[in-house]
Amino acid sequence: MLKKPLSLVASIRRRQQEGLLPVISEVKVSSPKEGDLMLGRDPIVVGKTMNSCPIAGLSVIFIDGVWGGSVELMEQICQCVSVPVLAKGFHTTSNDVEVSASAGASAVLLSICMLSDEQLLECNSAAHRFGVETLIEIHDEDGLQRIADLGIRPDILGINNRNIMVGETDNGDVSNTERLAAKAPAGTIVLSASAIEGPGDALRARDAGADVVLVGTSILRAADTEKAINDLVGVGWKL
Repeated sequence: MLKKPLSLVASIRRRQQEGLLPVISEVKVSSPKEGDLMLGRDPIVVGKTMNSCPIAGLSVIFIDGVWGGSVELMEQICQCVSVPVLAKGFHTTSNDVEVSASAGASAVLLSICMLSDEQLLECNSAAHRFGVETLIEIHDEDGLQRIADLGIRPDILGINNRNIMVGETDNGDVSNTERLAAKAPAGTIVLSASAIEGPGDALRARDAGADVVLVGTSILRAADTEKAINDLVGVGWKL
């Protein structure tokens, strides 16, 4: 297994201590809603550029098909960045988790809407067995209740502002984070993802209780990747 950098949780806390808004930027080749996001760029070069900014971590979508990713791409990016990498894909078995851990990821996404209770428990346990953290993603109150009923404490609780069941093609916005973040268990690291178009949305998420934001499309669509990231980070953290 490849040596991993600082854990994602530790990296988030470090950025907060530095007075920066923790941002996880994302390498996403394409999406059902936005289409091609690389526009001729090499995703590995994009990942390196993001890594040069004061981000808390880097998310890599490794789903093939309309998302355009692969495990091989994720592994290549893991090998050339110094920040923790979140493996963003559909982990449904312990083997899926092991593949991401072996590729060098520091954390894995578990989308609760894609998993039965048994699968969620299996994947959560496997993640910790393989030495990676979990980002358990919800979209509504039912997801929060399922986690509580199963007695799971995520390393990071992700609130997806859009609905993964429709390929995130809906028009959800940061109001979903504003509704759910306050309901997260005390002490939980809360992440707001999707529909964050710029610093204004990031500020709303932070003020609603999010510890970190995950931003993909708006950064990838920006004319200047580094400026887009630095503008988000510059929202700052309330020390």
